[in-house]
Amino acid sequence: GFFADNTRKGSVVSRANSITSNTGSTSASSVPNTDDEDSDYRQEIAYKETYKDRRRQAHTQAEQKRRDAIKKGYDELQSIVPTCQQQDFLIGSQKLSKATVLQKTIDYIQFLHKEKKKQEEELSTLRKDVMALKIMKANYEAIVKAHRSNPHQGKDQVTDQVKFSIFQSIMDSLFQTFNACISVTSFQELSACVFSWIEEHCKPQILREIVVGILQQLNSQLQ
Repeated sequence: GFFADNTRKGSVVSRANSITSNTGSTSASSVPNTDDEDSDYRQEIAYKETYKDRRRQAHTQAEQKRRDAIKKGYDELQSIVPTCQQQDFLIGSQKLSKATVLQKTIDYIQFLHKEKKKQEEELSTLRKDVMALKIMKANYEAIVKAHRSNPHQGKDQVTDQVKFSIFQSIMDSLFQTFNACISVTSFQELSACVFSWIEEHCKPQILREIVVGILQQLNSQLQ
């Protein structure tokens, strides 16, 4: 019995030593190289932080560039728009708000559009005036040319009364169209209507037809 107990104890101790030895060996082989892993981890963290810093810096620069561009645009508007300059003069060194600058810019653009339309209308009126003057000039030149070509024709054959009758008939015919076209609401409107009437009803061809018709009528009466 004694030997059997010692044998069992020895077997247990042997197995325990074997397990301890195997466990120690396994534990030793499974323990990582913590220094290398820590170094890699620190490098990875540093890289991520550097990347974030670069992105943050790039975003900050882009945002600053955008704000600078907006500020430059507002400064240029304030220097171009006269009402902004006047306002700046009145309030001294106080800076105009962006909303004020934008509103004054919009008002100034609307003012420019109205001025452009007004100038276009004035230009159109001036062109009509020029056209009317050209027509009158051409008519006078034709009269002068006709007189120079034969200045004494019919001088002794037509009385002043006949001349006045011809002139009166021409004026009466022109007055009919003149009276239908003219509006006297204002002097400006009257002037515009007169030039428009001249341009439309005093063309050489129309005047020629009126005069020829009157002369034919007068000739038939005299005969």
